Amino acid sequence: MTHPVWADGEAYEAYVGRWSRPVAAEFVRWLDVPPGRHWLDVGCGTGALTSTVLAEADPARVTGVDRSAGFVAHARTRVDDPRVAFEVGDARELPLPDRAVDVVVSGLALNFVPEPARAVAEFARLLRPAGVTAAYVWDYAEGMAFMRYFWDAAVELDRSAGELDEGCRFGVCQPDALRAVWSDAGLVAVSVRPVEVPTVFADFADYWTPFLGGQGAAPSYVTTLAEPDRVALRDLLAARLPVEPDGSIRLTARAWAVRGAVAG
Repeated sequence: MTHPVWADGEAYEAYVGRWSRPVAAEFVRWLDVPPGRHWLDVGCGTGALTSTVLAEADPARVTGVDRSAGFVAHARTRVDDPRVAFEVGDARELPLPDRAVDVVVSGLALNFVPEPARAVAEFARLLRPAGVTAAYVWDYAEGMAFMRYFWDAAVELDRSAGELDEGCRFGVCQPDALRAVWSDAGLVAVSVRPVEVPTVFADFADYWTPFLGGQGAAPSYVTTLAEPDRVALRDLLAARLPVEPDGSIRLTARAWAVRGAVAG
């Protein structure tokens, strides 16, 4: 199995980072956290959610943690604010003491943690009384249209590609699974909701080119293909995608968001 690569921040932004920003904005507004709080962004990636917290929530401080040194380096160049610190770290063993923060959030990262329940237990450990922890993950199975088109075409041409399809691999990316992980960590007032945003591509090149960047499961798979196979996949997608009269491709992306609190 080809393992997805997570290191090049610019390539990630072109592939999926640009769609995560509108989801992050709705997510932070849904949390409605009062100003002046200390936030922890776990799996901060290139800094999309951290930037949104700064813009929308007026925090006292935000700490961003990600296991990818490349993403942390990219975030440091993109987010220039004295209230922010980025660190390399593992979601299952976060580098903070007990009850260190008011809010723990995670955007589009929990499904990549080998033991998501262990990570959420860490989130709960770090919260002060009445603190909130929340996350959102893509609905890979049914809600990410631009990826669904890709994997359906890839599997038609190469059955082995199905082993990489996020829609089959990530059980935590469903509402019942998210609710269970939060509840099992002892969190209360747990709720789950969908967040859907448009993903509009200017033309087919705008859709296809990010798949050549090597960041993520689908782009990593494309890098393994011989040129004739890559062309065949590209041409099948070009024939199937719904193209508007102006050449644009208008799809949608859905994430599932979950939140809970510690008693206090």
